[in-house]
Amino acid sequence: MANTTISSIGTLNNTGSTPLALGTAYDTKYATYLKLFSGELFKAYESATIAKGTVQSRQLKNGKSLQFIFTGRMTADYHEPGTPILGSGDPPVAEKTIVCDDLLVSSAFVYDLDETLAHYSLRSEISAKIGHALAEAYDKKVFRTIALAAREAHPITAAPGPEPGGSVIQIGSGNQYDAQKLVDAFFEAAAILDEKNLPKAGRSAVLNPRQYYALISQVDSNILNRDFGNNQGNLNSGEGLVSIAGIDIKRSNNLPFQAGTIAAVNGENNNYAGAFANHAGLIYQKDAAACVEAIGPQVQTTGQDIKTMYQGDIIVGRLAMGCGTLNPAAAIEIQTA
Repeated sequence: MANTTISSIGTLNNTGSTPLALGTAYDTKYATYLKLFSGELFKAYESATIAKGTVQSRQLKNGKSLQFIFTGRMTADYHEPGTPILGSGDPPVAEKTIVCDDLLVSSAFVYDLDETLAHYSLRSEISAKIGHALAEAYDKKVFRTIALAAREAHPITAAPGPEPGGSVIQIGSGNQYDAQKLVDAFFEAAAILDEKNLPKAGRSAVLNPRQYYALISQVDSNILNRDFGNNQGNLNSGEGLVSIAGIDIKRSNNLPFQAGTIAAVNGENNNYAGAFANHAGLIYQKDAAACVEAIGPQVQTTGQDIKTMYQGDIIVGRLAMGCGTLNPAAAIEIQTA
């Protein structure tokens, strides 16, 4: 009993001779709360992000921008006897600076009584929604950037260049869901990337969900992955379409699919605006775009004073990143034109 104090309602734990502060218990409880919330949000963010890992990415520390350097091609020449080799054939170099956009936040107020009365985990539901919101913002930036890269000339024009720029594959007006047109576009894209000497590793495609399912339902089953089961099982599950022409296929609602003109908004320090009325998908290699991340993703929650005043917690998910074009040669946009 040396570490307790007798009271009219029982015993209170002591820390030495000082009663345990109420704030200590609160801090311990909500430190655990924040860790759980962070884990749930990060899991939702990772599962919802399609573009993550398909482009170049670097962590930004102690600065507002990062430089990405890439080189053009080199030549090989015959050596003349007696002539010194001076290493004068350095390739032309281009530098791309990508800055961080303003801080993205997604937040919610969790009222204590609502959480008490809810018959489901309110915290888990909100954490997932915040994670999905941040992932959606991330993917939209990356996909617009790749589409813009496909329309750019290469920044290296010096000899022995110029290096090839981006490419656009036109499948014709109204053919955005024509599966055979899409399959043909994949093989054309693979040929373009090969001709530009882009690595076979790291090639990805992103389609609208309806395009993805059109490929499964309209095209002969030889494009389906047998590892998912027999042909009928693939049709039932809607899964199994993994790659065409060595290009990994993903589906997302965050493409600027037939989106018209998208204007810049406050907080964007990189260019994501453009005309996307004819946009119908992306095929790209990992070097097409690059992202810098200063914060991402993280969770913050209010402390005891705010909780006492408002009888609840404000939960904030935040992300600070930016995206820019890198090597246009690695980007191909499918258009309905």
